[in-house]
Amino acid sequence: IQRDLGSDIMMVLDECVPLPADYIYVRQSVKLTVEWARRCFIAFGKSPSRFPFSQALFGIVQGGTFAELRRECTRELLQIDFDGYAIGGLSVGEAKDEMYDMTQVVTELLPAHKPRYLMGVGKPEDLLAGIERGIDMFDCIMPTRNGRNGQAFTSAGVVNIKNGAHKQSFIPLDAECDCYACRRFTRAYLRHLYVAREILALRLLSLHNLAFYLRLLKRVREAISQDQFYSFKKSFLTNYQQNLTD
Repeated sequence: IQRDLGSDIMMVLDECVPLPADYIYVRQSVKLTVEWARRCFIAFGKSPSRFPFSQALFGIVQGGTFAELRRECTRELLQIDFDGYAIGGLSVGEAKDEMYDMTQVVTELLPAHKPRYLMGVGKPEDLLAGIERGIDMFDCIMPTRNGRNGQAFTSAGVVNIKNGAHKQSFIPLDAECDCYACRRFTRAYLRHLYVAREILALRLLSLHNLAFYLRLLKRVREAISQDQFYSFKKSFLTNYQQNLTD
């Protein structure tokens, strides 16, 4: 199906274990995920792309919150030699420190010359933590889902537009943002749209959040190219965490 869709990146079949899950269950799940990965890789080789562009196949590292199983799964998948590697089964309810630790465990083993993809992540601070640990790619429903629920990410923290404090707030969502929502509408008007259940509110907030994420990652790439990632991260989080519960 992914071949026929023309997916640029195809993912193997895996099992994302529930949280919590005991060691024996997760160990069996890792074996299943690795076996599926082998079968997917073979099928991938037998079904050449009919598109004029290359399609990549990524393996998915599982293992729950058990470092030993994460390493075992990573080593097994490295033997298959995928085009890139994803880290799955995180950001499913475990503590932040556990997510960061498991990411570190895996990235220490993954080859530096192939893409590293942290699945289902996440909040701005999680993106920065992942990048610090060697992650290249992310995906998450948060920008649009949170936007549909009245929450906007800004350079000064999270803004809950439905809060009464914004009823008379005639400033943009984010003074540093040049998206359509910030250039054309005030917080007060966005709140009015949201309270009135106008679909435009959901569209504008989602648009803004996507622009915020894209701008953040663009700034990260620039900081990395200038060897200033850590100073950028510190500066960003200092401003961002001022207002996380607005």
